[in-house]
Amino acid sequence: MNVIAQRPFLGVARSVLGRLWRDRLDAAGLGRAEALAQVEGIPDIVARVLAGRGVEAADAQRYLEPKLRDLLPDPSTLVDMDEAAERLAHAAASGEQVAIFGDYDVDGACSAALLAGFLKEAGARPRIHIPDRLIEGYGPNSEAIRMLAGEGATLLVTVDCGTTSHEPLAEARRLGLDIVVLDHHQAPEHLPEVAALVNPNRQDDLSGLGHLCAAGVVFLALVATNRVLRRQGFWTTRSEPDLLATLDLVGLATVADVVPLKGLNRAFVRQGIAMLRGRTRPGLAALLDVSGLDGPVQPWHLGFLLGPRINAGGRIGDAALGARLLLTDDEVEARSIAAELNRLNQERQEIEKRAVEEAVSQADHALMSEPELAVLLASSPDWHPGIVGLVAARLKERFRRPAFALAVNGEGGATGSGRSVAGVDLGRAVRQAVEAGLALKGGGHAMAAGITLAAGQAAGFHAFLSGRLAPEVAAAREGEALLIDAALSAGGANPRLLAEIEKAGPFGSGCPEPAFVFPSHRLADVREIGTGGHIRIKLRSGDGATIGGIAFRAAQEPLGQALLAARGETVHLAATLTLNRWGGNETAELRILDLARVV
Repeated sequence: MNVIAQRPFLGVARSVLGRLWRDRLDAAGLGRAEALAQVEGIPDIVARVLAGRGVEAADAQRYLEPKLRDLLPDPSTLVDMDEAAERLAHAAASGEQVAIFGDYDVDGACSAALLAGFLKEAGARPRIHIPDRLIEGYGPNSEAIRMLAGEGATLLVTVDCGTTSHEPLAEARRLGLDIVVLDHHQAPEHLPEVAALVNPNRQDDLSGLGHLCAAGVVFLALVATNRVLRRQGFWTTRSEPDLLATLDLVGLATVADVVPLKGLNRAFVRQGIAMLRGRTRPGLAALLDVSGLDGPVQPWHLGFLLGPRINAGGRIGDAALGARLLLTDDEVEARSIAAELNRLNQERQEIEKRAVEEAVSQADHALMSEPELAVLLASSPDWHPGIVGLVAARLKERFRRPAFALAVNGEGGATGSGRSVAGVDLGRAVRQAVEAGLALKGGGHAMAAGITLAAGQAAGFHAFLSGRLAPEVAAAREGEALLIDAALSAGGANPRLLAEIEKAGPFGSGCPEPAFVFPSHRLADVREIGTGGHIRIKLRSGDGATIGGIAFRAAQEPLGQALLAARGETVHLAATLTLNRWGGNETAELRILDLARVV
């Protein structure tokens, strides 16, 4: 490894969170940054951010201005896409009744709304079914399929699910339904027998589009379907749908599903945010209002304001609320649904808080007896199945290793979710556990997975995962470091700088938000605020300039405790930058990541 990349940033070999700080740029990265600044005339700070994400000078302008027309592939490069498009076009042209079976998360709701909206405009009769998390579980189920067939559906389209649903889709075939699967989850070698299964992560797909979320796959399917209908002269007698106007849903799903923000996904998010700022979709406009958003929509609003509220319906309420909100043209209905989702989200936060406290206690106890435990597993019969993914995410963040949280049912079985760390493929390990007979069903992505266990399987499943993933987790923890993009001062961090940095966005999975260090600044004020356990700080530089910052839900966490203990001291503080709008004023604000003592 390059010597520069090895050297601790500001000499911080161990922060208060036990992390090494490293410059994100090694020698090659510094060369890229210099070329970006000198050849392309890009400001130094933006050049460093771009270089740290692997952008070369020759690609800079295309990266800074991702355009859909440049990045959109031919949908036919995906396996089975032509068959799917022909079948969907036939359904539209014949006014067919189409059952759309979606997942109960943001990606599923957006995917279902995308497809239903297009088919309705084209004259088909779409009917969305989002399964109840408690009663039906994830993915297609035979009882729901029989209901949909009984209502007259002749085509079943699964979105954000279906790739591994052999038995339910076999039941759909027995009932005479044609089946199209539009999915993106990791796929086994043996696939269900359907008319078309479009999934860039199926093993025989060479499109290179495995980073798309399900809504991105559905969007490409609509492009392909629209192309078939246009070729058939279908639109000569009716208005052609504006597919670009649906990119608000694709952008939202892309951010909320935490897929890598590279290539086509960056264009989806950029264009999606532009559509969201126009507030043309009543449901999302209403959701922005109840979220209390002040100012233009930013990428992080999709993941932290909109996403959790749409998810709240599927977690602890009516799973269909999200898709209904995204489809409605009625502003009164939109405000009503948005208010209900907001209420459910507040309720979800309270439920989650209690469960996280119990899960952390279980994890602490497990690590006391086995400090090198590779995978954490916490469970309770009192946890709502809708919040276990959030609990797993909190465990992963706190203990920096993969974690599962299980909701145990009355028979002793459990449903659960897992979250992973970079470099550890959790979805693959879960599939291997299923194949080994250690779980009833499960699957997912590298960074997140879901699981269903029978009574008595939890211990064996946990032991299998811990053993299988131990080398990957050890390597990930050994190489763990907080990568720093640059050093800043309180006076230099201002809205003008933020505007420059945002040009390198959107930031998210695969394109991390820039992390900056404020060297030798004094923590002039540190206090706990609100009921959520947030820590608010004021940071002062040597020249007297100040900047505010916040650490969310940190009061009882190691970071919050370290901040409170260091009040009045001079520290090195690591943070991301965001724009705070209040009372018509704009100021830069810190989102605190870590701190280190000055030696």
